[in-house]
Amino acid sequence: MKPTRTLLIVYHSLTGGTRQMAQAAHDGAMRASLVEGDLQVRLLPATEAGPADVLAADGYVFATPENLAAISGLMKDFFDRCYYPVLDQINGRPYASLICAGSDGHNAARQIDRIATGWRLRAVAEPLIVCTHAQTPEAIAAPKQIGPDDRVQCEALGEALGTGLLLGVF
Repeated sequence: MKPTRTLLIVYHSLTGGTRQMAQAAHDGAMRASLVEGDLQVRLLPATEAGPADVLAADGYVFATPENLAAISGLMKDFFDRCYYPVLDQINGRPYASLICAGSDGHNAARQIDRIATGWRLRAVAEPLIVCTHAQTPEAIAAPKQIGPDDRVQCEALGEALGTGLLLGVF
C-alpha cells in the first residue's frame, strides 16, 4: 500500500480570482487522487496556514493576487510566519505558483520563486499567471471571474502536481 501524500495549497484572495484558481488546482489534484491513489489535498487560506501545515505536506501550490507589483500582504505574512520555523526541513519538495494579476504578475511570481529558493524547494512548473486586465480602481476592487480556459490550466497544474507526488516523480 502506498503511503498517503499531502499537497498543500495556500492562497490569499480578496476579490475571488485567486480563490477560484486555487480551487481549480485543488479539483485537479483530487482528480489525480481518484486515478492514482491516496492523496490528501489541503486548501488553506494564508491566514490559517502555519509551519505545521508546511512541514506536514509533501508538495505545495502557492496562490496569490499580485498587489502593487508584489505578492499580497497576507501571503507575505504566511511566508514570514513560516519561513524560519521550516527552514532546512522541507528541502527538495516540489512547488508551483498561481498568480492572479491585473496586468503582469511576473514580480509576484519572482517573489515566490525567491522565497522557495531560500526554502530549497523545487519548482515543477512555470508560474501560472492569469491576467484579469483590471486597471481602474473600480475594476481592481470588483469581484473577479476566472475564465474556463484559465481554470482548466489551474486544474491541470493541480492534477500534474498531485500525480507526480503519488507516482514518486517529485
